[in-house]
Amino acid sequence: MPVPTKVEVPPGTTPTSQPSQKSMTKAERRELQERQRAAKLAQKSAQAGPTTGKESAPSKTPKAPSTPSQKKFADASGSGVAKSSSAKEPIPGSSTAVDDGAAVSRGLRIFSHFGLPKPVAHAIKGDIHPAIIRLGLLFSEFHICGSNARCIATLTAFKTVIQDYTTPSHSTLSRHLMTHLSPQITHLVAARPMSVTMGNAIRQLKLEISGSDIDMIEQDAKDALCQKIDNYIRERIIIADEVIQELAGKKINDGDVILTYARSSIVEKILLNAHEEGKRFSVIVVDSNPLLEGKALLRTLTNAVPPVPCTYALLPALPSVMTEVTTVLLGAHSLSSNGAVYSRAGTALVAMIAKGHSVPVMVCCETYKFSEGVLLDGFGKNELAPAGVSKPTKHSQSLPAAPNLEVLNPLYDLTPPSSITAVVTEVGLIPPSSISSIPLALGRTNL
Repeated sequence: MPVPTKVEVPPGTTPTSQPSQKSMTKAERRELQERQRAAKLAQKSAQAGPTTGKESAPSKTPKAPSTPSQKKFADASGSGVAKSSSAKEPIPGSSTAVDDGAAVSRGLRIFSHFGLPKPVAHAIKGDIHPAIIRLGLLFSEFHICGSNARCIATLTAFKTVIQDYTTPSHSTLSRHLMTHLSPQITHLVAARPMSVTMGNAIRQLKLEISGSDIDMIEQDAKDALCQKIDNYIRERIIIADEVIQELAGKKINDGDVILTYARSSIVEKILLNAHEEGKRFSVIVVDSNPLLEGKALLRTLTNAVPPVPCTYALLPALPSVMTEVTTVLLGAHSLSSNGAVYSRAGTALVAMIAKGHSVPVMVCCETYKFSEGVLLDGFGKNELAPAGVSKPTKHSQSLPAAPNLEVLNPLYDLTPPSSITAVVTEVGLIPPSSISSIPLALGRTNL
């Protein structure tokens, strides 16, 4: 057993009766800590003076929850925590900048997946050819509209890129050219979402590049690729349009009243070709914001010799003019495999009203616009027109600026196949229910 020893106290000090903390219980140690903490606070309050003693005094009562007005005051003083809490719990009846921004974001959240053109002048990434930069600006500013025009412009720019391309050492054209074209395509997609026609053409171009002979001289290989691009434009667009003009022109007779919506390049060619053949008919051009493309079609038809009798109307006047129409001719941006037509916003309304009046609806579409996908509505995939692309007329009134108002202009809608009488293609007039048989008619497994 350990022998107890007596601890000697130094002279001049008084022995304390406080036991060591090891021999204390947990409750005794907690009480000791509370006494020491209270003594320190009392010493600080005595040094600071009586005026600040109340502020330094400890408070064991729970802190009351802050009210919205206290959060707003804290936000004004620059507290980041109070700012975030006030944004989550807005004050009823207040019109702060945070509330306005939240309202705008709530409105745009529904259409956040829609393609919106971006400014590309200062967003150039990678080795981008000047022809692609210029084309991207034309796309973003809507100077080039229409699926055919965009596809031809894209392929023409790619011809320039291919001719200026040089294969690096220890590489082949068929492999490295694909890598060189990828940032060019990305730049165009950043300027404006890719159309179905551009996607089909680029897919065919990549297939041709991958099949290039690696033993061929570089310049000869580039010339061969440019020749295939020219063949694609001539066979799938130019010659296809000529065949569609002949097929659709047979459906136009003397005395007919043809209604068309917005502006389609192939519909414009059909009307001008029928007019040159001596057929006497009139045209009703229906148009709508924001692009008002029908004005360009109206100008072309009235400048013909002799002029084509035309009537120009906006979309709200469609029911009043549909009673005089004998045939509806529409263009298409793309055609889904289920027969639905993806075209300029307002096309679905025109087709449905025409069906209600028992007026035949013919959609003029080249086969290279066909898409293997299936669209069920115009909200799964679409594109928003930028605010600056709207073309106000002399008598139009713009909406007043409001913090909680956001103008959205979807460019496309989806017309169900039940509203379409026939689709005019270069392989003939086909009902919408037989669209899936088009690749077999062309001798291909896909388009």
